[in-house]
Amino acid sequence: KQVLNAIMVNPEQRISELPLLTETEHNQYLYDWNKTEVDFPADSGVHMLFEEQAALHPHAIAAVHNEQSITYGELNTRANQVAHYLHKLEIEAETTVGVHVDRGIDMLVALLGILKAGGAYVPMDPAFPRERLMYMIEDAAMPLIISQSHLVNELPEHDAKIICIDSDWEIISQSSAANPAHHPCGDKLAYLIFTSGSTGRPKGVQIEHHSLTNFLLTMRDRPGLHADDVMLAITTLSFDIAGLELYLPLIVGARVVLLDREASWDGRQIATALEAHQVTVMQATPASWQLLLESGWQGKRDLKILCGGEALPSALAERLLQASGELWNMYGPTETTIWSTVEQIVSTEETITIGRPIANTTVFVLDKHLQPVPLGVAGALYIGGVGVARGYIGRPDLTEERFIDNPFGDGRIYNTGDLARWLPDGRLECLGRVDNQVKVRGFRIELGEIEAALETHISVQKAVVVAREDQPGDKRLVAYVIGEGEASPESSPLRDYLGTKLPNYMVPSTLVLLDAFPLTPNGKVDRRALPAPVVTTERTQQEGTQEAKTPAEALMVTTWQSVLGVEKVSIYDNFFDLGGHSLQVVQVIAQLEKETGIHLQPALMRYQSLRQQAAAIESSEVFQNAPTIAPQTIRLPGRLEVPIFFGNESELYGMY
Repeated sequence: KQVLNAIMVNPEQRISELPLLTETEHNQYLYDWNKTEVDFPADSGVHMLFEEQAALHPHAIAAVHNEQSITYGELNTRANQVAHYLHKLEIEAETTVGVHVDRGIDMLVALLGILKAGGAYVPMDPAFPRERLMYMIEDAAMPLIISQSHLVNELPEHDAKIICIDSDWEIISQSSAANPAHHPCGDKLAYLIFTSGSTGRPKGVQIEHHSLTNFLLTMRDRPGLHADDVMLAITTLSFDIAGLELYLPLIVGARVVLLDREASWDGRQIATALEAHQVTVMQATPASWQLLLESGWQGKRDLKILCGGEALPSALAERLLQASGELWNMYGPTETTIWSTVEQIVSTEETITIGRPIANTTVFVLDKHLQPVPLGVAGALYIGGVGVARGYIGRPDLTEERFIDNPFGDGRIYNTGDLARWLPDGRLECLGRVDNQVKVRGFRIELGEIEAALETHISVQKAVVVAREDQPGDKRLVAYVIGEGEASPESSPLRDYLGTKLPNYMVPSTLVLLDAFPLTPNGKVDRRALPAPVVTTERTQQEGTQEAKTPAEALMVTTWQSVLGVEKVSIYDNFFDLGGHSLQVVQVIAQLEKETGIHLQPALMRYQSLRQQAAAIESSEVFQNAPTIAPQTIRLPGRLEVPIFFGNESELYGMY
């Protein structure tokens, strides 16, 4: 009716410009539901907000890591010394500084020191391959890297100056402990964070101080954080949501508890930390919350759960509601500063939405002509407001493509690449992607980057990568490959090769060799027609049987069959060649502990075959002296620390 009326009024109007909404609907969707303006100190940075808390509560504990803790006053002093030292090295506004350190208090000192000096930090995960770190150094043009003495040799060759925040501390500590002089910094760069790129090149997203300040002050009020709260931080710094975990507690006078990388993907250690530190708030992806629940965690009634990074399944939401005091669903791409919409989930009887925009943020659901779509109709989701990033460093073409002028007001809006629709009450439902980007265990991945990396291998002619979910809740990356010439690509060597080029969470767990790709009528690869992977094995050619010979091997076989859902397992099989991934590693560990009573440590994944892993268990004196009975019923006394290893280190480090 609305379209027909518009045609009658102006029959010469282009079809693409015909209004689909009434004036009332138009104003409601574009303006009424986007009334989010709130005053905030736009010229202040997070380091200034932290300094205010340090002045008010200098003796309060700011951060805890393992057995180490630091007060607000001590943290402020150490960060000041780093800032003044960086000033001597001519670090100033807009200067990018790499942060290549392990999780811990030194990491916090480095971050705050860089911000206080006026620089912008660039997270450089020590688990990343050297080739990717080299790209980041060059693309960010960073003149300096803050690292640690035990990590320096892991860096690629480069021209940047290195400061070791541990071994160089005696020199750094000679600098002034006073707060540096600050200038308005709202439009200055706060951090540069790299995300996956569709062309095979990572994209460096530039976030300014006012964007981060607005976000943190909004989160302070809703979902809310107070001085008596304790936040558990489990997210790697290279994932932008770590900014909430690290800085939000520090701007309200609360406490942040930092878990080591290894503990952050061990549900048992997370559960222990939640109780030991009396944690009241924790943020994680749905995959990590699932990991925690599967570890046997029974919940914590005073815990506020923040969940984001990928879609929140209704079944998981129901379990989390029962296990916590509050559950919040969060949504937002890196390009609009961490989270852009929030919603408290109080029931799973209705659609789980991503809620409404946060303060000083606007959201639009548009068609391909940038016209707002009617209520309940799917459209492309765009985000505007203070949180919109400056753009991609050194990529003006891509910046212009994704960040466009706001057709309904001032500033720019960012094309998220997600589909969404408005619900009658002004909340948003996210419906998935419109492009070739996926979310796997919380990480945003451009499939084109993996494909480009695969095609640089000598044995690969063409590659297509998809994210499949052949079993509910088990999303994984699958690579389909056409070989080059007579070469026949093999799974394990290709994964090892990708591990030298890509972050570990981007390495596919399964490889399928094809003679040709299925095509659509217009000649493009038909991704929907790609076959489901059939589990195959690459078994070492050994004399004799491949059946289990010992109780430990038999136990491993039944455990793998249960977790991986496969019928036959050889003692020479590789866990990841059978389609396993890091979350299933934890499931295997939990099931083995239940069967044996042995406490197994998955921290160092050196062994790859079932036979090697069984040998690691058998090496314990407790297991050797156990009665020889059916392995399913073995119950061993005590809790012996025994290393158990799966696949390679890079796969599990994909978890954060």
